[in-house]
Amino acid sequence: METKPVNGKFELIKVPFGNADLQPYISGVTLSFHYGKHLQAYVNNLNAALPGSGFEGFSLEDIVRKAEGGVFNNAGQILNHNLYFTQFAAPESCQPAPTGKLLVAIEAQFGSFEAFQKEFVAKGVSLFGSGWVWLSANTEGKLLITQEPNAGNPIRKGLRPLLTFDVWEHAYYLDYQNRRADQLNDLWKIVNWRVIEERYA
Repeated sequence: METKPVNGKFELIKVPFGNADLQPYISGVTLSFHYGKHLQAYVNNLNAALPGSGFEGFSLEDIVRKAEGGVFNNAGQILNHNLYFTQFAAPESCQPAPTGKLLVAIEAQFGSFEAFQKEFVAKGVSLFGSGWVWLSANTEGKLLITQEPNAGNPIRKGLRPLLTFDVWEHAYYLDYQNRRADQLNDLWKIVNWRVIEERYA
């Protein structure tokens, strides 16, 4: 389902958890800055840039596919963060791994779920500078792990994004300082695999 503007403007997405629900893996302080300030700023900036851009009335996804420059950067960051925040849940409600077709596909592609996790974290750790690491599916359902710098999103390559970890420093620095690998390994504890399975289906 694509994200449409409301009365010509995009809105800050509602997150499916409370401010303290993702602790200790994402603190309430980090969430207040990351979601409440960084993501809100991207929304505000995109709305300010839309008039006269040629993208008025476009879905967020189509803007990300087609735009360049500041319009793309802000739209990309909104879409990325929307997918990022809505994939999490309180740790006590999360299952440790996916099931069904997604698990079968992961095991076929990577050998095991644990091997997939290891490769995914390694790609996140090795991404130079700021950006995102993604699990996506192509049109045949084959899974790929990609690194996307800055505001990059796999839909610009014709892929369907399923899971993402944010490796911009503002996503983890208050809680983990420079320990990017620790943050990435801890994020598995709050992934809501039911959401990822729905995206794959």
